[in-house]
Amino acid sequence: MARHPDLSGRSVFITGAARGLGRSMAETLADCGATVGIVDLVMVEAEAVAEHIRSRGGQAHAFAVDVAVRRLYMAAAATFAAQCGRIDAVINNAMLLKYEPVDQITEETLTRMTSIGINGSVWGAQALLAHYDPQRGGSLINMASPVAEKGFPNTAAYSLVKGAIFTLTKTLAAELGPRNVRVNALSPGSVPTPGALGLNDKTEYERRTRTIPLRRLGREEDNAEACAFLLSDAASFINGEILHVDGGIAAAG
Repeated sequence: MARHPDLSGRSVFITGAARGLGRSMAETLADCGATVGIVDLVMVEAEAVAEHIRSRGGQAHAFAVDVAVRRLYMAAAATFAAQCGRIDAVINNAMLLKYEPVDQITEETLTRMTSIGINGSVWGAQALLAHYDPQRGGSLINMASPVAEKGFPNTAAYSLVKGAIFTLTKTLAAELGPRNVRVNALSPGSVPTPGALGLNDKTEYERRTRTIPLRRLGREEDNAEACAFLLSDAASFINGEILHVDGGIAAAG
């Protein structure tokens, strides 16, 4: 088992945290001592994760929020801040994962994907700024992807969002650094999460494994441990970084 950094006393608001990478990050950060806000569309799913964390001795609160809607996002963040005294970090993880040929993308799908992935990430930055302690500092983590750096067929809408996240991360790192806020992004590679399993079959994952320099798929905990590091004091001078957690696929080109 990996050695966890000490995040005791930290409060972390995590979107899309009812499953997959979001849930793994929430559970790992809670194991590190952080109080986590579990944000997802369906309350019963968010509460199930929060209850699981509490059953293991962790601290968690659940929220049902459509992160594309600013007033709902900000209201939930304000409630979490009131419960914890402040917000130390926000993880913009929520995303609609959908791959399809560009000529099949509908206006509804594109609007929904950009509203969650791009707009929601901006609202996350605003929520952190509204509730962090400038003396203690804050941390914002966005979720990027290797699809933003190289071309993959049928990922136009998804790549559009993740490319924007790359730019947003670097822009906010420059803008918010003077306000004692660090902004970084995680860029996980192929991880067979529940959402991804609905898009890729076993043959596709076998093909991907052969192209990854480390010759294995990613695990949810690989990303979660990297997230804990970025939130820890050990990363206190890391700002504007896109941390690839992909087994070397981005480097290999």
